[in-house]
Amino acid sequence: MPRSDQSPSIVPPGNDQDVCLVLDDFGGWFGQAWRETDVEDTDLETVIEDLLDGQYSNPIRIIGFNTAEGWSRDVSEDLAEALRQRSNNSSSGTRADTTCSIAKGFRSV
Repeated sequence: MPRSDQSPSIVPPGNDQDVCLVLDDFGGWFGQAWRETDVEDTDLETVIEDLLDGQYSNPIRIIGFNTAEGWSRDVSEDLAEALRQRSNNSSSGTRADTTCSIAKGFRSV
């Protein structure tokens, strides 16, 4: 029987996806918290849509990571740029204003 010198991976197959989590500031006594979300709703596009739909109180930082690829970083600026691009391309004034105010709201913690 052949032997392997490597241990099997403990990471389940099919787990190679970029995940974005939002740090939201609830203000006052409630403070800041990483928002709970379903796994299916952690991709960048869904986070952008949730921001535009007002799902967050005061988002201040967004962290992206991919455990299968072994990276993590603050993606707030990338997301703010994506929001600005959408604002520039938007024909809806209200949505464009919302997009700009969200993009300006990210700040260092």
